[in-house]
Amino acid sequence: MQDVQKEKLRLKFLGCLLGAAIGDALGARWEGRRMSRSEDIVFLAERLEQLIYTDDTHMTIGVAESLIESKGFDGEHMAQTFIKNYDAEPWRGYGPGPPRIFRMIKDGEAWYSAANRLYRGGSFGNGSAMRVAPVGLLYSRDLEKLREIAYQSSSITHSHELAREGASLQACAVALAVNTPSDEDIDKEAFLSKLQNFIPNQLYQEKLAQIKELLGEQDKAKVIAVLGNGIEAPRSVPTAIYCFLRQPQSYKDAVIYAISLGGDTDTIAAMAGAISGAYLGIDAIPPEWLAKLENKDYIESLAQKLWQLAICPA
Repeated sequence: MQDVQKEKLRLKFLGCLLGAAIGDALGARWEGRRMSRSEDIVFLAERLEQLIYTDDTHMTIGVAESLIESKGFDGEHMAQTFIKNYDAEPWRGYGPGPPRIFRMIKDGEAWYSAANRLYRGGSFGNGSAMRVAPVGLLYSRDLEKLREIAYQSSSITHSHELAREGASLQACAVALAVNTPSDEDIDKEAFLSKLQNFIPNQLYQEKLAQIKELLGEQDKAKVIAVLGNGIEAPRSVPTAIYCFLRQPQSYKDAVIYAISLGGDTDTIAAMAGAISGAYLGIDAIPPEWLAKLENKDYIESLAQKLWQLAICPA
């Protein structure tokens, strides 16, 4: 890979992880609300002194840390990384499931079976999709490997097929965005077609088809009715992809639109921000937002190390 290409890829890795964190931190202030006006969200973003992220970014950090330290996926290591990070900062807004799973693993349950024991059939929430961006970055050149790792990393906390498929779909969207030059317009139909060819699940196939039909839709209520804005993976991962494709040339507009839909705003904005940042790179993120992000330098260092691992695999 030429030096110019490597540098462009580095900026995309930075854009993805920082873009996810900012989407999460900004969206957290609107979580659980109904639809909002874009100008109100922009106004709040300008007034906030610091952008504090939630469990979405906290767990994304854990995924990145484990992939870097293990030079790839190690389920036991990733689970223990989640546990260590949760014990250090349990106030990040975790839902009830992960802490219970972490306790089970501490008590001796295997990393790959705890989630199934907690929820019969597994949870199909979006908790594994929200954190999967590092997998999409590291395995962007090998989509079958990406699928395998997305499934496995999801299974630590979310073992239902819809959660695992949602995580792999989000990771694939990140990978496609990384692999599309930022100075090249996104072919929306081709992007969706590649995602449809990648994902075998019928429900996600239908959601991706609906995205195509909704791209020109001005009524947010209809977008929410069709795609959703909830905590379930099928009602949030396609929505995040839609938010990106609706505003592919503007990180700011994609994230603001995601938040304006209401509902699970931090997670949907984090996922949309990850895809947008992976496509446009860090330079597309408003510098005033970057300056306010807590732990920005550490997240940046993780993106840098992931990039190095991706271009020079062990």
